[in-house]
Amino acid sequence: MSFLLIPAIDLKNGQCVRLRQGEYDDVTVFSDNPVETANKWISKGAKRLHVVDLDGAVAGYPKNKSVIQSILSSVGDKIPIQVGGGIRDLDTIESTIDIGVTYVVIGTAAVKTPGLLKDACAAFLGHIIVSIDAKDGKVATDGWSKLSGHEVIDLAKKYEDDGVEAILYTDIGRDGMLSGINLDATLELAQSISIPVIASGGLADMSEIKNLCKIEQEGVMGTILGRSIYEGKIDFEFAQKYVENLADC
Repeated sequence: MSFLLIPAIDLKNGQCVRLRQGEYDDVTVFSDNPVETANKWISKGAKRLHVVDLDGAVAGYPKNKSVIQSILSSVGDKIPIQVGGGIRDLDTIESTIDIGVTYVVIGTAAVKTPGLLKDACAAFLGHIIVSIDAKDGKVATDGWSKLSGHEVIDLAKKYEDDGVEAILYTDIGRDGMLSGINLDATLELAQSISIPVIASGGLADMSEIKNLCKIEQEGVMGTILGRSIYEGKIDFEFAQKYVENLADC
């Protein structure tokens, strides 16, 4: 399978937006039709989509569920969808999977609710991804609004033991800034655990995709693309063909 390029669809008030460094008052609206956006990326070759309920991440429970359901209804079973934001208990995990979501992304609850992750992995093995959002090596929670005292690699090893499918690692100091993926930190994390890592936060241009592909063998399975594809810094269709051609070599 080729390196995964995963377009992000970040939802706020039912619209497709991007934030800068997770700041909710620094919002760019890219589309008021997230369903159309999802189908656009699929038509350009996307093999997975990353949908985030930004309102839910702050509220602590899903707020854009109807929009997510509309995306799933339109997309059907064409590609897997991973969804995060405000998913903080087993009932919400179950209801999210029940509407057709393939991977549930758990962030804050993994840090703040001991035992939840292990229970979730036991109940929904193969469907749980943990999002580790970090700044200066420390893990952030609550929609990136709070920094915890946890070290990234220590937590990742614990999550690996719990049985998660993958780690989604975001350097929140870079997210939405087009300042470049934190390649060194991503590689260090991938080399410290045996489960796959998905890179996120600040992907700027095609050269970074090429650099990430070089460390795929170290355990970096893919990357999230946000502002770079919405602002045309990266031609998604071209990038997708690039990674597919690499896989064929």
